[in-house]
Amino acid sequence: MNVHHLELFYYVARHGGVSAAARHIPYGIQQPAISAQIIQLEDSLGTTLFHRRPFQLTKSGADLYAFITPFFDGLPGIGRQLRGGLETRLRIGAPETIQRDFLPVIIRGVKKRVPDLTFTLMTGRLEIIEAALLDQEIDLGFGALAGKRPAGVKQKEIVTARMMLIVPEKSGFTRAESFWQRDRIDVPLIALPSDEPVCRQFQQELRKRKIEWFPSLELNSQELVARYVAEGFGVGLALTVAGLTLPPGLRMLPLDDFPAVSYGALWLGNLSPLQKLFIESAQKVAIATQKG
Repeated sequence: MNVHHLELFYYVARHGGVSAAARHIPYGIQQPAISAQIIQLEDSLGTTLFHRRPFQLTKSGADLYAFITPFFDGLPGIGRQLRGGLETRLRIGAPETIQRDFLPVIIRGVKKRVPDLTFTLMTGRLEIIEAALLDQEIDLGFGALAGKRPAGVKQKEIVTARMMLIVPEKSGFTRAESFWQRDRIDVPLIALPSDEPVCRQFQQELRKRKIEWFPSLELNSQELVARYVAEGFGVGLALTVAGLTLPPGLRMLPLDDFPAVSYGALWLGNLSPLQKLFIESAQKVAIATQKG
């Protein structure tokens, strides 16, 4: 038996098929090459290891997978041990806003401790990040901690942000309650895209209060939201975290009676030293941002 063939079979069995294995193998190899080498393995053993459509391990395949799994599962651990206990590679998933506003600073802090750090980034909403963790496509995720996590996904809250409205000072609005007292809110609402956590939770709270106020303009950053408010195009929805500096002539109206938006880290299993270091760096950045 060829050890490389066994490794390919391990990934095929672990992820339920050749195409899924090709996405998870940590080096470049195409599906036809995987299939061809698995066939060579089956020929050398004189038995079929799995049914192709639908995928299912045969009795021989299940026995072989059970035998080789401890070895291949243990490789990352022995690798860490031989490197002195700290990995240098991390696969990270996060929404675009976190990648843009926070990850560069977090990564810079980690690289001070781990100069050889290498990383990959995947963009996606919370559901996509959770699925990527479960499929072991990423090692660490960041996102809004809304709802319940799927079984096996662990979380740690890093920062809690309050909602606020941004209004022109000359508008005369000094309290958010002034909007809720209106029979109909006819001022355009400027916000981040509707699938952003702050927008979803804002709309959920409005529905509880039987208030309708939907975004007229959706922009991809809080800075742009503030800029469009400054231009007189409406009222902005934003978060108090992220070090937002308002242009002159604008006022913040805190939404203290609205639910806060919590952001945090997500992972599977026990945290590795590198994952712990990355989360610690994220916490330091969050504290610095709140103080700022």
